[in-house]
Amino acid sequence: MTTYVYGIAAASHPGLPDGMEGIGKPACPVRILKQGDLAAIVSDAPEDLKPKRRDLLAHQNVLSEAGAAGSVLPMRFGSLAPDDETVISVLGERADHYAERLRTLDGRVEYNVKASHNEQAVLHQVLAENPELRAMVEANQREGGGSHEQKLKLGEAVTSAVRAREASDSVEVRRALEPAAEAVAEGPEGTGWLANVSFLVSRKAADGFVAAVEELKSTQPHLDLKVHGPLPPYSFVDPGPSEPAE
Repeated sequence: MTTYVYGIAAASHPGLPDGMEGIGKPACPVRILKQGDLAAIVSDAPEDLKPKRRDLLAHQNVLSEAGAAGSVLPMRFGSLAPDDETVISVLGERADHYAERLRTLDGRVEYNVKASHNEQAVLHQVLAENPELRAMVEANQREGGGSHEQKLKLGEAVTSAVRAREASDSVEVRRALEPAAEAVAEGPEGTGWLANVSFLVSRKAADGFVAAVEELKSTQPHLDLKVHGPLPPYSFVDPGPSEPAE
């Protein structure tokens, strides 16, 4: 049967949740696979595995249980292996890599920050900072709204200015928050936000990071910030996408 992988920890980890319930309906018992100094937290995988709320929460609960007692490398939901033997083989092949990640991520959590614009607020700000745009708006108002061509030209100019502001605000979000983090990972781009950034933060410094987010909200009220965390450090399991914060 296909093996579902929740995370990887040291074999000496004191809180490996052997026997607790994991994903599936009925829930699949969690078990531990060990190879050398490493252990994988796994269960069987249901044939119809989908990102249902019940299974997403079960995945998170297993990691929370394990992470409460020590460092765990969290796997993203849906991480599968053909069988237990394959998992054990990978633990052996990548032992040095996983050991390094466990040391680096010990005592650290992830905060994901997504930023978007308050449309009305950013529009007012763009107009306030751009005399040419204000002049175009005023000219159109004097002419009863302006011609179709004038309206089109104004719309294009406003759109261009807002996009430029999105780019600069994306940089500002990272610049403002990375001093409170140990590492930063850019998330995938998507519609609906101008920045999607994950920050690796020491548990001891979590209050300072949250305070930095609140300060950013205060100084940049045209930004809507959504913060998720503390989370297992999903974005930092592999060193590839992360880089040291300045």
